[in-house]
Amino acid sequence: MTGFGATRPDPTAIGEVSAPPFARLPDPERLFLRRSDRFRTVADGHPLKPYLLFLADLSSAQHFVQDELDPPALVPPERAFRAEAHGMPPLDRHAFTPDAACDQTLDRLLAVFGECEMPDAARAAMRMLAGADRDTRTAMMRAVLAEAVPIEAIAPHVLIAAALQVDFSRRAATLDAGALRPVAEGACPCCGAKPVASMVVDWPGAHGVRFCACSLCATLWHVVRIKCTLCGSTERIGYRHVEGGPDTIKAETCGTCGRYVKIFHQHKDPALDPVADDVASLGLDVLLGDARDVRGSVNLFMLGT
Repeated sequence: MTGFGATRPDPTAIGEVSAPPFARLPDPERLFLRRSDRFRTVADGHPLKPYLLFLADLSSAQHFVQDELDPPALVPPERAFRAEAHGMPPLDRHAFTPDAACDQTLDRLLAVFGECEMPDAARAAMRMLAGADRDTRTAMMRAVLAEAVPIEAIAPHVLIAAALQVDFSRRAATLDAGALRPVAEGACPCCGAKPVASMVVDWPGAHGVRFCACSLCATLWHVVRIKCTLCGSTERIGYRHVEGGPDTIKAETCGTCGRYVKIFHQHKDPALDPVADDVASLGLDVLLGDARDVRGSVNLFMLGT
């Protein structure tokens, strides 16, 4: 397998603005359709093409299920106030109780995605979830939210995760981005989940600024460059990429905590998607695993890796 390119400091100019926005809320009406398109693009000629196309269909289903869902419930004002005052995520995944909206989202996802072609294992997972009772579904949702998915039941939990992404992104979109506050290193200020990756963006007024992307609700939050997104250390930060591969996808490694999170240079390639391109760059994870680096981010479409 191709090895690493030379490890060297990230040469990109660090953000040119002094006060970029701390957080940007997701746009569920565009998020999943764009991701589906990106999965189809990166699938062309890729060794993982069947799985990438499967995820393209699943992301497309995540988009279309929203047409028939009830409006997301608003976070109670007292909870939002308490979260802002005490640095807590207003949609805390650890305190979240799956409700009727979660069931509705999952039912719609199973109906829409069920019309797509898929492997037998995925079809069996669909049937299992369709026939599962409320307690079983709730337990599976809690397992995904707690990052405690049993290795022998990954297939149905990926579908559960897809439904939760829709549900949490829709709830997150109703919040006030200006009221979000940092909650902990490596934690989404909206729901507390880990990042899937970070991105250097080229937004108006925020050129070269780095944002982490939440693996669950898709909220983006600002984290300064050359700093571990997980433990906050600014020492022994390195960058690795696949030799001969694009310089837009790298792994930011931390010598302090021993973990890495990928960093995508979206300012160089605006088409990069934190979820789709994370899956498509699995080869980088393999190389880092061989070098005994530990992945510190979460991708709900890569459970078990």
